[in-house]
Amino acid sequence: MRIHVQNPAGETLFPITEAQWRQALTRHPDMTGLTVSFADDDAGFAAGLGEADILLTWVSEVDRRLKGKLPPERAPGLKAIFCNSAGVDRLLPLDWLPARTALLNNRGTHGAKAGEYGIMALLMLANHIPTFAQAQQRGEWRPRFATLLAGRTVCVVGLGTLGGAVAGWAKRFGMTVIGVRSRATPHESCDEVVAQGDMDSVLPRADYLVLACPLTPETRGLMDRRRLALLPAGARLVNIGRGALWDQDALCDLLEGGHLGGAVTDVATPEPLPPEHRLWRAPNLLVTPHMSSDNPDTYNDISLDILFENIRAHRAGQGWPNQVRPDRGY
Repeated sequence: MRIHVQNPAGETLFPITEAQWRQALTRHPDMTGLTVSFADDDAGFAAGLGEADILLTWVSEVDRRLKGKLPPERAPGLKAIFCNSAGVDRLLPLDWLPARTALLNNRGTHGAKAGEYGIMALLMLANHIPTFAQAQQRGEWRPRFATLLAGRTVCVVGLGTLGGAVAGWAKRFGMTVIGVRSRATPHESCDEVVAQGDMDSVLPRADYLVLACPLTPETRGLMDRRRLALLPAGARLVNIGRGALWDQDALCDLLEGGHLGGAVTDVATPEPLPPEHRLWRAPNLLVTPHMSSDNPDTYNDISLDILFENIRAHRAGQGWPNQVRPDRGY
């Protein structure tokens, strides 16, 4: 089986290297019979794709190089495209993908880092850190005192790798955790789980809301103005999913009007966020530049481990565990 690794040109923080590949093979000694090629240019991509059984690359590279431009003769043996990202919403719908080729994501890579970021964001909101950060820029000394997370209720929307990790931390901090997912199946870190269609019934109880679900046709605009207004006065929000999950203007209006007590977002629409965008100036809002879930020390190692787990399952006739389902969008 031949793997082609296509790094973006000029990638300096997360390039997948030959050394990382060799270390992954050491961790997975049963991964025999694999050959690999690496490239970061057009010529290397064309050559590698033509011979590859699996393409390992970035969502941005797939979007730029393959979406709508993948006739069979370009990649006659391509069985799978493995994206080193969990979110593949920009590649949907998958009508451009040949039926014989599976699209895989690296779901499972981000949990530990996202969990720490999520609990950090909840603690920052509990202690008014976005408010104090903005006051510091104005040179204002205005003490505000804070209660504990323990005893408060957090609603976590999305209980996959990201949301499940945040829910676990919130539970350890003594919070009441309500989960929202596509179906109301129980989750080990949640006191209660409701289906997405019943989310309105739990929003009025949420002191905190965490958005951690993937962006799909069903979740785009999920937290619209009406749903944001269902949150109790003073509620605080965290978004580590996608900017398009919520109505950004409604969020700003409700922060400016005082209905919402604060927010932390790691995502925005568009990205990068333009300097003139109102999110930068909304009161009690802290913006971070889409970095909540990626640990450069372990990201590629875990991604390669997940790739090898998928190859192992495929060899055993069990399909691809990380295959993106077009009907779900992840």
